[in-house]
Amino acid sequence: MNALPLDDPARELETAPDALSGFTVGVTATRRREEFGALLERRGARVVSAPAIRLVPLSEDSDLLAATRLSLAGPVDDVVITTGVGFRGWMAAAEGWGLSADLADHLTRARLLTRGPKARGAVRAAGLNDHWTPATESCEEVKQYLLAQDLHGRRIAVQQHGEPLTEFVEALREAGAEVIEIPVYRWLPYRDPSPLRRLITQTLSGAVDAVAFTSAPAVHAMLGAARAEGLEDQLLAAFGDRVVAACVGPVTAGPLVTRGVPTLQPERSRLGALARALARHLPEHGVIRLVAGGHRLEIRGHAVVVDGELRPLPPAPMAVLKRLADKPGNVISRTDLRTVLPGSLSRDSAEHAVEMAITRLRRALGPAGIVETVVKRGYRLACSHETAPL
Repeated sequence: MNALPLDDPARELETAPDALSGFTVGVTATRRREEFGALLERRGARVVSAPAIRLVPLSEDSDLLAATRLSLAGPVDDVVITTGVGFRGWMAAAEGWGLSADLADHLTRARLLTRGPKARGAVRAAGLNDHWTPATESCEEVKQYLLAQDLHGRRIAVQQHGEPLTEFVEALREAGAEVIEIPVYRWLPYRDPSPLRRLITQTLSGAVDAVAFTSAPAVHAMLGAARAEGLEDQLLAAFGDRVVAACVGPVTAGPLVTRGVPTLQPERSRLGALARALARHLPEHGVIRLVAGGHRLEIRGHAVVVDGELRPLPPAPMAVLKRLADKPGNVISRTDLRTVLPGSLSRDSAEHAVEMAITRLRRALGPAGIVETVVKRGYRLACSHETAPL
């Protein structure tokens, strides 16, 4: 799991306060989701909260106690600490078992390899010295750092972060190390799966413009929930097309990248940086800008900006507007517009639904003359020439 500290509040001014106005972002985080959602809403986004996972501490878990006792059975040469919250949980559990002094003594004698700044901060807060932290904040770099050394006979404790680090551990064992896996906590599906199911449906329909992930287990949970409904391939296709998969860092993005899905990642694995990345990306890549009927339009996820004024649109009028904007100035038939309306409609009801969507669209846009009716043919945006999306 990537580290998730907020940035310096002063840096929040780097993107416009309304940069995400008109866009909808799904948030799958459980921890600190209110803070992250506030970062997005501060920039104007509509946030859909759908916790994907829940953190289960293992302070009373027999596996963690057994791993701790195994670590204390002999000298430990290296300890890989992947997350700050996991390390603090381990130390707290050891205190509850009366083993904190022995554990601290063993850790003092070992090299403590911290994956990122949060893990390093937790180590230092415990009064211990960290030995090394990779620049990329990735387990892969930690693995390569260790494999570059002679590991024969070394005892290495690896603190997991919600799911087994199978490849990491196997590589160290193949290199001759004795590896002790420390299962500090585990991830389970969120107790109420309905918000995540709704987010999957919204992603498939294009009702959200981006889904933000702050941990790899959350990605696995969403893909697993979609797979259970027979929708995994469609979900991956949506992420590969019109919906941005925004990941806090490379570890989080891993499950999507291995499936060939493009991801948006900030330069630094921080919640604030992820919010800023979305605030830069969506207005640049998710906006259709054109002039129709003498008025400047910016078509966004669930709203259109008309001459600088944001006007939210319901799903049906927005679907019609985006279809008209696919070919600005060209006539789009009623039959064609029928296909973009949400829901399944009969032919007669669909004809009426198109007319109602056009009426509601014109009312929402405000100024007359933006959408023209071409008798017996369909509708068009009143553009003098075709304008491509930016």
